[in-house]
Order: sequence, then structure tokens, then C-alpha cells
Amino acid sequence: MRKSSKEVTREAILTAARTVLASDGPEALKVSRVASLAGVNRGTAYQHFQTREDLIHATVAWVGEHLSNTVFGDVELNEEGEAKELKQGDIYKVISTLVNFAVENPTLGRVWLFELLASENPGEDAFFRKFKQTTKQLAESQFSQDGIDVEALSVIALSGYFIWPEWVRAHANTDDEREAMAERMRREMLRLFLHGVLKNEEFPQFEDILKGA
Repeated sequence: MRKSSKEVTREAILTAARTVLASDGPEALKVSRVASLAGVNRGTAYQHFQTREDLIHATVAWVGEHLSNTVFGDVELNEEGEAKELKQGDIYKVISTLVNFAVENPTLGRVWLFELLASENPGEDAFFRKFKQTTKQLAESQFSQDGIDVEALSVIALSGYFIWPEWVRAHANTDDEREAMAERMRREMLRLFLHGVLKNEEFPQFEDILKGA
């Protein structure tokens, strides 16, 4: 279905907003600057986003939708957002995809995380909703240890995913160094899940990954 000119303009504005956020952070985000970058006049931009806060909110919502599609795109989900069939391979796939996105988009990820943590209704975010629901499903499965606090685990895990890239940005100077630090994060998140959440005897293949086999 062909998009309307209004939809195309809105997408161009949001694309420009993500570019500004990714390069200069939320402090640099202004509707006028984004309008110029998007190639639309300021009045048109204000018709879509009346305030800077509206623009940030819409950009954060886009990140949530994008993360949801990227991380869970290959995982078959039911109407509640849970995996129809919990597969062991999905766990490491989610970890790897999340680390990759976060390291490649450190500022967008950080802005998304802080907006989520400050939100009164975090369940409205497409990605957080699916992440928490699938974490709950995992915690209630035969593969997990007893007594897991799903909400606390979800927030702790996501905070790690999106704060680590700030460390990477400060300490890695080359693509190879960034990839090495991303791999360290993938391994440690897997280790935390294997020994703090899962019954590790159910996942011998994860021990092989940690050992570099």
C-alpha cells in the first residue's frame, strides 16, 4: 500500500531526528534543526511534532518498534507477545541481536532506556512489553530456576545491554576493538543467564560457547 505524503514527511522527520540523536544526543534535538535536515520547512515539522518532547517521544517509540521487530522478528510469538514454543536457540539469538543493536546505536539505545525507565507505563513500549513477557515465559518454564523476579530481571538486563555501549564508545577506538567488546558483552550476558536464571544442566551448548568451543 502506497504511503501518503503526510506519512512520508513524518518518516523523513523521524529519520532526521534519529540522526541528530545518534550523533549529538537529546540535548541537540530541536524541531527546527530536524526540519532542516529532513528537507521540510519548520511549519510542516511543527504540524507533526509541536514540541521537542513530542519528537523525542515519537523517536523513542520508533526505537521500541524497531527493536521489537529486530530482536523478535525470527521468534514466532502468540497474541500476548510470548514465544509460541520456547526454543533454546532463541535465548542466545536475543542476547546477540540486542548486544549488536546496542553497540551499533549507543545514543539511541541510551535515550530509549532512560525514557523507558522514567515512563509511568513502560508496558506501552512495543519492545519492553515483548521482552518482559518472554522473560516471564522463560522464568516459568522447566528450564529456569525458581523464584525469579521477572520485572527486576528485565530492567537489570536491559540496563546492562544499553549502558555497556557507553563504555565501549569511551574505550574502543577501532571497529575490531568495538567488536571484541561486543563479544565480551554477549558472553557475559549468556554467563549471567546460564548461572543466574537457567538450569545450566539443560544448556550444555551454552557452556561450549563460553569455553570458546
